[in-house]
Amino acid sequence: MRRNSALLLPACAVLLCAETFSLKLDRPAEVVVELVMRSPGSDFAQRGREAAVARIGVEGRPAHHVTLFAGPEARIYRVFLGELPTGEHRVTIERDENWSAPGSGFELLASRVREYRPGDDDYPVVAHAPVIFAREDTLGRFSDVPLAVYCERLRDGSAEVLQYTVVFSNEDGGTSTRALMARWGRTADIEFVYRVRLGPQGLPAGAVIQTRDHKEVDFAGVREGRHPLLYVVTRNNMVAAEGPPTLRYQLAPAVVDLGQASRERVLDEDPLLYRVLAQELEREGKIRPFGIVDGEKISDPRNYLHVEMNVENRNSAVAVLVRLAGEDFWRSSHLGRWDYAIARDGWVRTTIELPPGTPADGIREIGFQCLVIPTRVNGKDLWPDAGHCRVLAVSRFFLLDAAYRPGRDAWRLPDGAGPLEIPSGHMRVFGR
Repeated sequence: MRRNSALLLPACAVLLCAETFSLKLDRPAEVVVELVMRSPGSDFAQRGREAAVARIGVEGRPAHHVTLFAGPEARIYRVFLGELPTGEHRVTIERDENWSAPGSGFELLASRVREYRPGDDDYPVVAHAPVIFAREDTLGRFSDVPLAVYCERLRDGSAEVLQYTVVFSNEDGGTSTRALMARWGRTADIEFVYRVRLGPQGLPAGAVIQTRDHKEVDFAGVREGRHPLLYVVTRNNMVAAEGPPTLRYQLAPAVVDLGQASRERVLDEDPLLYRVLAQELEREGKIRPFGIVDGEKISDPRNYLHVEMNVENRNSAVAVLVRLAGEDFWRSSHLGRWDYAIARDGWVRTTIELPPGTPADGIREIGFQCLVIPTRVNGKDLWPDAGHCRVLAVSRFFLLDAAYRPGRDAWRLPDGAGPLEIPSGHMRVFGR
């Protein structure tokens, strides 16, 4: 059984704060600490006030960090301390003056310690969780911040496979913000970083990481216990097995099942992240007024209709379009560009920009369009004569509310309508 122990700690002074508590284990355990913290005076949208950075130390071990991106709002930040031996351990949580924004305060309100041992359901998930080192050029800039980590428990025959994914704030490189909204339906950078196949006694029997150019390579790096050390090395947050020892993150993973959902569902489960992502876009100057084109900028994220669907493509890509009440034209997810349509299979997200304040019931018609896409062969685009799209299901169809929280689903595919078979060059349309 997992053992929980609550340690309630008093609030700290706003600017200079350190709290130390003792943790006593009667036998070795992987330890997770849930820290209730907030950052008075901070604002992730404002330079110089972005957030406090907390430093967590256990004697004899490297310190690790947490960015308090929720600002003045009290939030539970979950971190793992690694496997600790039997006995007493002193844990210190403090504001790191070197990396915290000058205008950010720090308060530690409470903590809870959770112990995991072999035989506990979630022990493997915690024991193999990766340590992430931030990219050097993000330090002090509050960019590409690791916001959350999740783990999918998969199977490979009789073996269990654990796949870890990091949710970073908006990436500095790779896909543009405009294209992210079209192809992925969000501005977060959600990257699979580590997948491990478990062998006897739950030890690693093979592992891969996602590195430069999205290549999967065998992990041959250093582990602390069973925790791999991973270093972010590209501007779109790919990792390597070696790198500079920068800010170290040990975010405890949440277990998720994405068998019937897109990876973006993790944002819906933690809607504060939508607000944080919007604040970073504002700070980085990536927000433009509605209805204009300004490079790769987008308008207020609350203007966008989010659509989640399960698709299959054959020489094709899918786009979603809507027609609003009183309008005689369609607004599209792919912005008229075939390369912004969704060409991958499985559960996916996209968005469509709507006028500010558009109510859900202002949508009159929804269309699913199938486009032919080229195949790259020997450096040349070869265009097939035709393609075919299948929309197997549509599971989410929502706008963000004023607080950036996902609203109710505004539309459902009519009973008996799916799966939608759409030849290239065609669009299936549904009225409300």
